[in-house]
Amino acid sequence: MSGYPAPPAPGPAGTPQAPPGRGRRRARWLWSGAVLVLVAAVLAALALTRHDGTPAATAPAGAGRPPAMARSVPERIEIPSIGVDSRVEALGLAADGTVEVPPIEADSPVGWYDGSPTPGETGASVLLGHVTVGSLGKSVFYRLHELRPGARIETVRADGSTAVFTVTKSEVYPKSRFPSQAVYGATGTPQLRLVTCAVPAGTTVGSGYLDNLVVYADLTSTTP
Repeated sequence: MSGYPAPPAPGPAGTPQAPPGRGRRRARWLWSGAVLVLVAAVLAALALTRHDGTPAATAPAGAGRPPAMARSVPERIEIPSIGVDSRVEALGLAADGTVEVPPIEADSPVGWYDGSPTPGETGASVLLGHVTVGSLGKSVFYRLHELRPGARIETVRADGSTAVFTVTKSEVYPKSRFPSQAVYGATGTPQLRLVTCAVPAGTTVGSGYLDNLVVYADLTSTTP
């Protein structure tokens, strides 16, 4: 598994400027939009009011999901359904600007990209692992392709807490079209990304892989 593209750089660089003369039209659109938002808010308030005039009960945002956790680096990952129980080591960026990968060695651990949130924080925490390690054979994520929606992933953190995630989907992408935004992009809730290789390029040892597998998961519970 070679290095992965780094996250897209944030910022306004390259943002196209509005052509001259569009300022007044834009202002009118913004004013019209504000009026529509106000009308929608009034209608929503009316809809949430019972006929007797008392407000109807509404569920809080994110009902049923735990709040985001404070920062704490991951130390271990466990995925019971596929037999994963591995230490986690921090990974940074390689000299060429790609995200580092775990070492090619026996018992190679899972790596956490330290430029991403820690598991349980708001955002997408990115963990990487090998499928195989050359002539040494199978590695920690060899069975990652078996994960299905609903599978449980536990990440034990340095502060002693555990962030528990539930798989929502798995996707395979060609290496030439690695989905950097989907993997590293900002999210409004705590999420997890597990990344590895998929589809061998050949039958000989060291022939490499053609695609990448990304498993997506949401935080569903925590333990202190």
